[in-house]
Amino acid sequence: MENNKQMRSWLDDMNLDHPLVIAGPCSAETEEQVMGIAQSLKDTDVNYYRAGIWKPRTRPGNFEGVGSLGLKWLQRVKEETGMKTATEVANRAHVELALEHDIDLLWIGARSTVSPFIVQEIADALEGTDKVVLIKNPVNPDLSLWLGAVERLHTANIAKLGVIHRGFSTYEKTKYRNIPEWQLAIDLQTRFPDLPIINDPSHITGKRDMVFDVSQTALDLNFDGLMIETHHDPDNAWSDAAQQVTPSRLVQIMEDLRIRKETSPAAEYNTKLSNLRAQIDVLDHQIIETMGKRMKISDGIGALKKERNVAVLQTTRWNEILGAMILEGESKGLSEEFILKLFKAIHQESINHQEKIIHA
Repeated sequence: MENNKQMRSWLDDMNLDHPLVIAGPCSAETEEQVMGIAQSLKDTDVNYYRAGIWKPRTRPGNFEGVGSLGLKWLQRVKEETGMKTATEVANRAHVELALEHDIDLLWIGARSTVSPFIVQEIADALEGTDKVVLIKNPVNPDLSLWLGAVERLHTANIAKLGVIHRGFSTYEKTKYRNIPEWQLAIDLQTRFPDLPIINDPSHITGKRDMVFDVSQTALDLNFDGLMIETHHDPDNAWSDAAQQVTPSRLVQIMEDLRIRKETSPAAEYNTKLSNLRAQIDVLDHQIIETMGKRMKISDGIGALKKERNVAVLQTTRWNEILGAMILEGESKGLSEEFILKLFKAIHQESINHQEKIIHA
């Protein structure tokens, strides 16, 4: 699969003056709930109304979706509001039912993307369709696996393709439900700049009060749209209550987002500059987070040295680290002077942490 301008023609043909917006409840719960939220969204920037029909959870026993009955509710949404509809499919049966009910946009979830068997089954069922098909990133940060899923659908002659960046699972506890790993999404954009990419801040954050910030970062990185879970009573939603926003909050988010989409040469420069700066901001935050983790390990070393009555400074170890990092830095185009300053500062902070532990 090679990049070409036709990849984004389905999106360009919509002639939007704002990012593509896919919004609606995590799960279709009742017909009244689906229709009520739809009525609240019909005169907003929302282009596709989403609702989860099949919702297998990580562990059984929780609400797992209303099933195909919910597709009839989405049909009614389209008839009464004019909004196009969207839902997730995970197998051939889901695809056939969704097409039967004229769902306009289908997406493949993160748990499905990890399996080439599942993706191929869905691609075979969708072969030649004119529906929009989006592929969420796999649960684990694997760009080849993500692109492999896109390629399977491309090979099945599905022209209206795109991807959804919803973050990646991690065993570590972070402020995110799924860590964004922005650099991986940037790498995908670099290889396929015309493949539409949508950000899913709801699943990245897991918290409604973080949705705006992640959405803004995505737009700063030239993402083409957003998928935001929206519910008229989020706290009492049957699934993923913490990450859903109200329709009024969604409208406010869209009004507050800074969107840079001008065509003049000066605007093009500013857009490119904003994109590069946003990438730097992402990496800077990652550096700070990594330094925080490093100093926690230093605290552990300090505790161990205190227990064994060992001196804080280990000169041989320090010289080994410094020599290795200078060579590593040179291989990355970093000067010896910079590496010396950087690691002397890191080393001093590490000593400070260990002495604080020892003298506590």
